[in-house]
Amino acid sequence: MLAAIGSAVGIGNIWRFSSVVGQNGGGAYLVPYLLAVLCFAVPLMVLEMSVGRHLRADVVSSFGRAGRSFRAFGWLISLILLLILSYYLVITGWTLAYLAFSLLGIDVAFSDFTSSLQPVAYFLISALATGVVVSSGVKRGIERLVSVLVPFAFLILLALALFCLSLPGAQTGMSFLFRPDYSMLLRPGLWSAAIGQAFFSLSVGMGILITYGAYLDDDADIPKSALIVTVSDLLAAILAGIAIFSLVFTFGLPPTAGAELAFITLPKAFELISYGPILGVAFFALLFSAALTSAVSMLEVNVAAVMGQTGMSRRKASFLLTMALIAIGLPSALSYSSIGLSFFGSRILDLLDGTVGTLGLPIAAFLVAMVFRWFMDEHLLYSQLGVLSSWMRPLPFLTKYAIPTVLMIITILSLMEH
Repeated sequence: MLAAIGSAVGIGNIWRFSSVVGQNGGGAYLVPYLLAVLCFAVPLMVLEMSVGRHLRADVVSSFGRAGRSFRAFGWLISLILLLILSYYLVITGWTLAYLAFSLLGIDVAFSDFTSSLQPVAYFLISALATGVVVSSGVKRGIERLVSVLVPFAFLILLALALFCLSLPGAQTGMSFLFRPDYSMLLRPGLWSAAIGQAFFSLSVGMGILITYGAYLDDDADIPKSALIVTVSDLLAAILAGIAIFSLVFTFGLPPTAGAELAFITLPKAFELISYGPILGVAFFALLFSAALTSAVSMLEVNVAAVMGQTGMSRRKASFLLTMALIAIGLPSALSYSSIGLSFFGSRILDLLDGTVGTLGLPIAAFLVAMVFRWFMDEHLLYSQLGVLSSWMRPLPFLTKYAIPTVLMIITILSLMEH
């Protein structure tokens, strides 16, 4: 459970959520976001957990059980996840670097940081740390990590939110976050952004929850587990929003900034505030904790798949995949360094995020919904869920018809934008 929460609560909850809220009219965004989470993300999460526990297999083997030709889809999802992880670890490295700077009391501008080779070094440290945790196993590695870092992250979030509510701009920030401008709901882009963020934030459709579902006890209540993960994820996003928008409106910062908000504007705000250095350490410790637990879950999907398909030991699979991650991720790390590696004027990291990150996730989620609802035994869900409670009764219809349709629309819209 903690591993699934750790996977869901990543840096996307903290700066990406606040950035998307800022770009889409504040509180108005919360309406379609909550609907997207409850109507689309949660049912798909229940489906993935059910498939994982029913089959007790890695993502490639799970697809193979639906049909031999579907194994390729399992490998495709693993590849998409590996590519996303390759640049996600670069950003994880940034959070580790700024945690180190905060602890040492060093003021380093983001432009100075990325005009050196330090981002490459911190990327390597983050990749190796992720590999070490996964190589240690589910019990000794992943569970030990999340049992410490997930509660730690929530304690920091709560402390940051409570402190930031005492700032002079907190009331304006709360109005921006919780008072919707209903006219914004007529914008199609708002709904598309909300649905995309719901899937991204809860780590659904990536094979992560199929992999973790395989480790669930037989007596675990899957709908209840999915609800706990979802509530934890929403709580993290709202607490982060409270802290960030209180800071943003106290210091007149732009609420629409993304990575810039975390590494440029907020550090400046911390310099001007009481207990700023302590807040800076807490904030970057939170970011690094959230990033690391998500990175571990992404690598676990690939390690489990390689182990399941080749019979390779966990340590060997972890080592080989960590080396592959470093090789694939180096261009992204170098694109935000003194080398400034780019392709047709775009940094490699931005290019991967705009293609694989934007298009890969809805495609992966579409494949999960289609294969496991259209090509597997219809009774699979019921064998794992028993009698559906009233709030879960729409789940079969949503997972079979509504979710694939919505994901297809999102993918087409994303392709049209590109």
